[in-house]
Amino acid sequence: MKTLSGKRILIVDDEPDVTELISYKLAREGCEVEVLNDPLQVIGTAREFRPDLFILDIMMPELDGLKVCRLIRADRELKSVPVIFLTARGEVENRIEGLEQGGDDYIAKPFDTKELILRIGSVLKRSGPGTEKEKERLVSGSIVLDEELHQVSVAGKEVELTATEFKLLKLLMQRKGRVLTRENLLVNVWNYDTNTETRTIDTHIRRLREKLAGDSNPIETVRGVGYRFIAN
Repeated sequence: MKTLSGKRILIVDDEPDVTELISYKLAREGCEVEVLNDPLQVIGTAREFRPDLFILDIMMPELDGLKVCRLIRADRELKSVPVIFLTARGEVENRIEGLEQGGDDYIAKPFDTKELILRIGSVLKRSGPGTEKEKERLVSGSIVLDEELHQVSVAGKEVELTATEFKLLKLLMQRKGRVLTRENLLVNVWNYDTNTETRTIDTHIRRLREKLAGDSNPIETVRGVGYRFIAN
């Protein structure tokens, strides 16, 4: 049974050869795929297509992938849909920039289609709903994480988190008071092996801190080790 069967993927890239290849591979996995070579059509198409995940190229004319991602995150209907950036700009600074703009993952061109499919599966797995047994409501100080509603609030005000940020905060709150290494977070949140770039963690932690700023930054850095959620 194909793990991606039935998933709806919207691919946005101005290179038809790239979109054709990805579309073909995902269709073989049982996905329903929509392709756009014009980034200006993304929001309208996405509202109709209702994708489970976006694949965005960054370097596109008129509207680059980073701006498209910001539009997605600002849209009430699309803001929680995960985004994977697929781009020729593979330097560390570019990856960090993509994650800071709300991306959930970042793959550099040229890419291996098998890796891309595995990354898509990983992102969809952590963004999907849990089973009834797994659903929790975690409270620490003014922070409330409700897994059933997939909602986080600080002092009664809802905070918008990406799927990855939500899972990261959930893990930190579940193990509050305990130090979690970057490698531990990569394995449990990203399902990656420990050879993956750990700066990915630092970028997401920084974004999470900014969004939880109303609670005096409960995520503590343990220098040279990792991070800890401070119990309130």
